[in-house]
Amino acid sequence: MLVGVLALQGDVDEHIAALHRAGAEAIAVKTPADLERVDGLVIPGGESTTVMKLLDRFHLAAPIKARVKDGMPLWGTCMGMIVAAHDVADLDQPTLDLIDITVRRNAFGRQNESAEIGLPVAALGEEPFPAIFIRAPWIERTGPSVELLAERDGHGVMVRQRDVLGTSFHPELTSDARVHAYFLKMVAEAKKNVGKTSTAA
Repeated sequence: MLVGVLALQGDVDEHIAALHRAGAEAIAVKTPADLERVDGLVIPGGESTTVMKLLDRFHLAAPIKARVKDGMPLWGTCMGMIVAAHDVADLDQPTLDLIDITVRRNAFGRQNESAEIGLPVAALGEEPFPAIFIRAPWIERTGPSVELLAERDGHGVMVRQRDVLGTSFHPELTSDARVHAYFLKMVAEAKKNVGKTSTAA
């Protein structure tokens, strides 16, 4: 299993290290050729409008959408969730429109209001996850097929729709690899399903 981390901006090295701790091989993805090699993709934090422009400049936006449509799992953290969202509240901002949610940028406050909280996430087990929020978005709307996995102060902060995962917080900045392991299970399941489809064909 090989997982890619979009390497245009953000916590690329931290995600790669966390994926290694969770038991996967991981590479930085900078080109469509890199993207073709991977079984799943992480879009890290950063600045969403800048990354959307860079995705177009490096000819990655369309290939990412095509791979996800074909069943490649994708996980967006913080800015990455904004990029993957259907739309951004009160902003006419382009996105990849890969998960049926509406997000609000910087909803939990600016840099000086960053926080680490123990976040209950049933999908990860009984122990709360040490969730680090930095200029974090929250989720204002979820579509009918979106599963809400965690909330903070009444707002969604972790969601999943089929093969797309989104988190408002930064699991890569902790030593707890449970969210990365959860994503790797998604990738493994997707690979298994591709194998079944190929066998049936």
